[in-house]
Order: sequence, then C-alpha cells, then structure tokens
Amino acid sequence: MNYWVTYPMTTHPYNPELTTKDALTRFCQVAEAAGFAGVGFTDHPAPTHRWLSAGGHDALDPFTALSFCAAVTDTMRLIPNIVVLPYRNPFLVAKASATLDVLSGGRFTLAVATGYMRGEYKALGVDFEQRNALFDEAIEVIRGVWSEDDFAHEGSTFSAKGQTANPKPTPHPPIWIGGNSRLSRQRVARYGDGWSPFPAPRTLASTAKTRPLESVDDLRPMLDELWLFMEEAGRDPASIDVSFGTGAGGNPGDDSFNPDATQAAAEELTALGVTWSGAGVPGDSLAHALESLERFGSTVIRTRR
Repeated sequence: MNYWVTYPMTTHPYNPELTTKDALTRFCQVAEAAGFAGVGFTDHPAPTHRWLSAGGHDALDPFTALSFCAAVTDTMRLIPNIVVLPYRNPFLVAKASATLDVLSGGRFTLAVATGYMRGEYKALGVDFEQRNALFDEAIEVIRGVWSEDDFAHEGSTFSAKGQTANPKPTPHPPIWIGGNSRLSRQRVARYGDGWSPFPAPRTLASTAKTRPLESVDDLRPMLDELWLFMEEAGRDPASIDVSFGTGAGGNPGDDSFNPDATQAAAEELTALGVTWSGAGVPGDSLAHALESLERFGSTVIRTRR
C-alpha cells in the first residue's frame, strides 16, 4: 500500500499559515521523510461563497502548488486531488501536466474527474450538462498531443488544425479517473491507468449527486464491476492503480487515532486490489499537521515496511 496526503486546506476560512513558502516546503519534506509516496492538492478555481459557507474549503491551484512541491522533494509523486478536467482547455492541461512531469523527473500523476459544482462550471463559462462529453474529448486530446506531432482535433469548442507541443512526457504520466459512477469505471477500463473513487458518506453523496462510498462493503461491488470491465477490454486488472481509504483508525491528529485499525483496513483493501490510500491530517496549524504526518509515518507506514 502506498500512502498519499492531500494538503490540509480543508476548511473555510483557511489558515493563512498554510499559504507560505515555509509551510509548503516543510509539509512536503516532512511528508516525504515520513514515507508518504505522494502529495495532492484539490482543484477549486472558482467555488461559490455559498458552498464555502456550507462546509466547503479553500484551495491552492494544484498545478502551481505541485510545481512548488516538485522543487523541494525527490521521490513523492505529485497527484492533484483532483483536476476537474472540463474546467480547462485540454491543450492547457496537457502542457501544464507535461511540464510538471518533465521537470519533476517523471513524478506527476494526472488524476481527473468531471466534478459536480454547477456554480463553479457557470463561473468558468463551461456547460455543466456537457461535462461528460467534454471529459472524454479532453482525454483524447491530452493523450494525442502528448504523443503526436502535427496533432489535429475538431473539438466542441475549439479547432486544432495541427498542433505540436513539446516537451512530450515519455512515458506519459499515469491518468487516474476519479468518480464513483459506473461510467468512471468504464473509462478506467478504456483508457485509464488508475481509479480514484470519491469517499462519500450518505449525506455528502446526496449533495454531490454521487454514489455513496464510505466502507469496504460499498467498495467491493464497484471493484468487482471494474475488474469485469477490465477483462472485457482485454486488460490486466493488476496493470492499474486503485486509490481509496476508509478512514478507519481516525485522523492521526486526534488523540483517539488507532494505527492498528488503520493497518487492518489497509490489509483488507490491499487484498481487494487497492494500491494507494489517502491519509488526512489537520489544517488548524502547521505544527499540528507536521506532527500528524510524522505520527502516521512512524505508526503506520514504517511499521508496514
């Protein structure tokens, strides 16, 4: 099991301490030293104030923040959590991803999903109802311009007559498909290198209009379906990553944290084919976040090794 951690800007208003050079540097380096295999940032370029006030969270731009992380680390993978692919022209995503991958020595993973926030779509001038078509189109463009010169594509909102974008990442960054729907698993089988479902308790699932997913019992039938889709596509299920965590054991920033429960859950998930799991840390202060990273590393990651 590989563990990754999302930068703890998980509240609104955010803690200004977390938006400093020193904080980001220390967080990434402590996480790497603790044994975390990846670091991630959420993607909310234009959230609504209503969402923020109702329990949403502020965010740094994932490409900018991960570029910073790449410069101060050596081994951790750089994994946005997640890029809402239809928000941006796919050529811009392809360029930013290729640049980050090349400059980091091949450490970038492009984790993408369609998103669910209508207000954010509207602010960015993107048709929410077309998000699935835009998503599939973007994947085709990104994979194409990463590998071909004189690439042409007649898009729904653009016309590429023969573009060449360098440098090309070789091999291309893994593409993880996010989402809990059947369609997300079909996409993984068609062209994905990983599946990153969205942990969603029943109440959150209703708000986000997604399938509930909070336990191994919820995950198991989804994985069975994914393996079936992989086999139908002629692909080896072992060739992809699956990233999911149940939150068993609690938050390493809490006194009640139970590393044994975390490890037991990881063993159960590994047996199902899960290869990555996320760990949450508190964002109330940098010191608390760093302490939690070290605690998780010493009680969970290093003991498994």
